[in-house]
Amino acid sequence: MTTNDESRPDALDASGRRLDQIRLTGITALGYHGVFEHERREGQTFVADVVVHLDTRRAAARDDLAHTLDYGALAEQVAAVLSGEPVDLIETVAERIAATVLASGVVHAVDVAVHKPHAPIQVPFGDVVVAIHRDRTKLPAAEPYVPRPTAAEPVSRPVPTSTAAFPVTPAPGAPAVAAALPAGAWADAVVAPAPGELSVGGPDTRSTELETIPDAVVDGELVTDALDQAPDGPVEIVLALGANLGPAQETLREAVSDLAGTPGVEVVEVSALARTSAVGGPEQADYLNAVVLATTTLAPRELLRATQAIEHAHGRERHERWGPRTLDIDIVVYGSVLAVTDDLELPHPRAHERAFVLQPWAQVAPHAVLPGLGGGPVGALAATAPDRDGVRWLALDWLTAPIPAVGNDTAAVPSGPRPGPEVLDA
Repeated sequence: MTTNDESRPDALDASGRRLDQIRLTGITALGYHGVFEHERREGQTFVADVVVHLDTRRAAARDDLAHTLDYGALAEQVAAVLSGEPVDLIETVAERIAATVLASGVVHAVDVAVHKPHAPIQVPFGDVVVAIHRDRTKLPAAEPYVPRPTAAEPVSRPVPTSTAAFPVTPAPGAPAVAAALPAGAWADAVVAPAPGELSVGGPDTRSTELETIPDAVVDGELVTDALDQAPDGPVEIVLALGANLGPAQETLREAVSDLAGTPGVEVVEVSALARTSAVGGPEQADYLNAVVLATTTLAPRELLRATQAIEHAHGRERHERWGPRTLDIDIVVYGSVLAVTDDLELPHPRAHERAFVLQPWAQVAPHAVLPGLGGGPVGALAATAPDRDGVRWLALDWLTAPIPAVGNDTAAVPSGPRPGPEVLDA
């Protein structure tokens, strides 16, 4: 099945059904993008076509703009990107537009085509077009559109708690904390996490109010967004734990205890312990992995900070992409929230293809469903996950009974038959 232009497969929802589309074509603005000095000086016309993939049924049933995309606001933002901060490549312009669209929680995927009809090419031509497709599994490689303050605006002022220029709507039943990408400097305001980890979190450096800087223009605001807001009541969460350095089983035991002792977090269930092969990265020891089901009254970023503090307490360091680690705690699900920000994405963008998360989760919650793009019944996802053969076994009574170790305790790993009756074959 293809789109109307027969050029790309349709975007599908978590159940494999074709999503609806909102198309904006021919958005035109004068921009100053290009590698040549005269392009930056004189400017030229740029044109953008945007196809947004989403489910419009809820908005139609309620006849309510709050449950769909405000395409008028989006058109203004796309035009602002075209006429905004100059860059060398229209590839970058396309990525910025895609990031701006995906900042909305109702959007599953987006197609962007940026036209440069007056490109400085020395032979006759009709157009130059860069076309990209981005979704929750292949995120944009640039920051979203962010309005900058002007010299006439006051620098010291309260920062709004929501920066979405068009509605951000959580899935039905979710707490009202789905978020758009926050305003502020993409690179300057947030410490970026090490790439390649299951988690996409990084240290949070936001403040709720701008520092007073007389006679200055702020280039990169520090702001809060909806992921900093606590929910109205307890929210169900799923956390994935992993370790392969040092006494991994003991570390994971202590991490579960630390989570249970965290104010605002109540541990409900702990999965069996999975022994798994490392996915990606350098050659390294097997991992021990577990999933914790809990409830929380913490805001998503408060929870992120709490889990990172536990990681740090157990010696977590981020030096090598997909490298070995003493402890990794990832927020897989926070209620039914769908959000993409610079430091946190919910649900976790790779959870749907990680057997070391899905198999323990399915074991403790057989009817669980992973929300969001690529989601679905956890048991079914576990059965088809690309790394499913890397799950060696699941140990049931691991919180109290010793099991074969990994990491620095490789001497304890048996070379013969697998452990006894407390272990489930994967």
